[in-house]
Amino acid sequence: MNSELTAPKKLTKSAFSVCVYCGSRPGNTPEFAAVARHVGTWIGAHGGQLVYGGGRNGLMGIMADAALAAGARVIGVIPKALVEKEWAHTGCTELLIVENMHERKRIMAERADAFLALPGGIGTLEEFFEVWTWRQLGYHDKPVGLLNMSGYFDSLLVFLHSAVEADFMNPWQIDLIRIGSDAELLLEALVEAAGMTAATARFDQI
Repeated sequence: MNSELTAPKKLTKSAFSVCVYCGSRPGNTPEFAAVARHVGTWIGAHGGQLVYGGGRNGLMGIMADAALAAGARVIGVIPKALVEKEWAHTGCTELLIVENMHERKRIMAERADAFLALPGGIGTLEEFFEVWTWRQLGYHDKPVGLLNMSGYFDSLLVFLHSAVEADFMNPWQIDLIRIGSDAELLLEALVEAAGMTAATARFDQI
């Protein structure tokens, strides 16, 4: 059973909702933090809602703080076992503490119109691959994106294409994900593919 650590603070309906997977660590260069901040700001500036893993450490916290500062509704979903490890972000508009990872991922998927993976570790990859697999199996038809900033996912993409060459995957499976290196363009494409419309940005610079 879900328990809400914080009650919803905003009741206005968001123009769209994006679930973002990213690292609970900041990475080893300022570029990672910058792109997480940019994504959070873009979502808020365009009237969107951010759904994410509910932590306040690493890229997760940076992105959530930026989204909140830009006026976004931020939904965090975190398992009890990770509340202390990932330091649950109590500043979220709505923070759901759930029993396990399966419940976490289900709720995140239900609350989102589209999915985006930023740089991260094994948890980010696991969540990204699962939601991609769900789309392949027809469990949902929501767009899935991979932000390949600074070539972070280059090696992964090479491996995926090698899986196609080895006949363990088909090209259409890779075509189910949108891959880009520009955060704004990729977010715009995902929102459009979800059939949503991003509001006009509220800031001159995002």
